[in-house]
Amino acid sequence: MRVKRSILGMAGVSAMLFAAAFTTGSAQAAAPSGQVAAAARVLVAPAAPAAAQPASLVAAASPGISPWAPSGHVPPSGSYGCAGGNLCTLVWDPTTSDWKIFYLDACHRYSVSNWEGNGWYFDNQTGGVTSYLYGSNGGELTHFQPGGGQVGVNWSPVYSIKNC
Repeated sequence: MRVKRSILGMAGVSAMLFAAAFTTGSAQAAAPSGQVAAAARVLVAPAAPAAAQPASLVAAASPGISPWAPSGHVPPSGSYGCAGGNLCTLVWDPTTSDWKIFYLDACHRYSVSNWEGNGWYFDNQTGGVTSYLYGSNGGELTHFQPGGGQVGVNWSPVYSIKNC
């Protein structure tokens, strides 16, 4: 039985990596010449937030982003892929009781809505880019560059993200 679960788990991870590779589309920026593109990474989503309630008990809206970016869902402690060239963000979705992942692959300043509480990001971009988080008045809250693993962040004061 344990071998069967391992095989099914590996098949699931492979399918997620395959899907992540195709959800980024052609908008993904190429690595500058002389640099190797970042490889897709398989990460583990954190556990559900301590204050999370079942979706059936919550009257809330799903996290959103504008302009549109590819997205998906992953259960607490589940595996997900982050393809090279992406800034992958995880925000708790109270309407589904899981993490909503946004794959920010195109260079934009994204406005976020209903991003509340603690979440995570993994910066798998290439080319030495700097990403920025902005508050309600448009001022910079913080900035970061690729590397450093999966990083925790409080999304509540964030109103927009620029991934380049």
